[in-house]
Amino acid sequence: MTAPTILRRILDRKHEEVAERRSRVTDADLRALCADVPPARGFADAIAAKIAAGDAAVIAEIKKASPSKGLIRPDFDPPAHAQSYERGGAACLSVLTDVDFFQGDDEYLKAARAAVSLPVLRKDFTVDAYQVIEARALAADCILLIAAAFVGEQAKMSELAHLATELGLDVLIEVHNAAELADALTVPGRLIGINNRDLHTFNTSLETTYGLLGAIPDDRIVVTESGISTRADVDAMRAHDVHAFLVGESFMRAAEPGEKLREMFF
Repeated sequence: MTAPTILRRILDRKHEEVAERRSRVTDADLRALCADVPPARGFADAIAAKIAAGDAAVIAEIKKASPSKGLIRPDFDPPAHAQSYERGGAACLSVLTDVDFFQGDDEYLKAARAAVSLPVLRKDFTVDAYQVIEARALAADCILLIAAAFVGEQAKMSELAHLATELGLDVLIEVHNAAELADALTVPGRLIGINNRDLHTFNTSLETTYGLLGAIPDDRIVVTESGISTRADVDAMRAHDVHAFLVGESFMRAAEPGEKLREMFF
């Protein structure tokens, strides 16, 4: 199956964006900036520690808008949201940096990370080595690789994952189906994200996670993504031995995102 239409549009634009950015700041310049960035905070380690303690490991997302839902959070304040999530018990943060489709910004990541002690995922559509180096220069602690973006280019996904590891970053590889999972499992790493949203239809079903669990080895940490909106959803996942969650919209629509996090998970 080819990449979904909306994802294809995003990826095409992302390649253009990378070319534009590279024309202004070279790869070598970015690498030089990395030398001044503090060590990564250990994204996967933070998740593993929460799970080892018997708690849910929540990657709490800072997200202003999305292509399917439009504006999600009018009073958008990344540092305040980050601090709210930290008080609420989040293990890590996820910050949207895609400008054109999610109204994100690199500055949101920098501001959120500076406000807390939590590790931060740069939530973007990574298609080029430039973006991996850029993520480290921004002081991100983890990058996202979406397997659906590498249909027929599994070696490219592996190359970017290895580069991230060399730079001290963790990698969350996101899958939506069995074929993508098979590709993802050929790439060394600790985190496998299962997105419960079908990128072709935008329908969401927690059965997506349940259906793929049996094919994932015990040395990987499963992160379930999308469609987690109630305590019952959390309890059902944990009953299936899934203890790591990436949640955005349910939190961002609440008056106090961190309180909503605590209500759902603790």
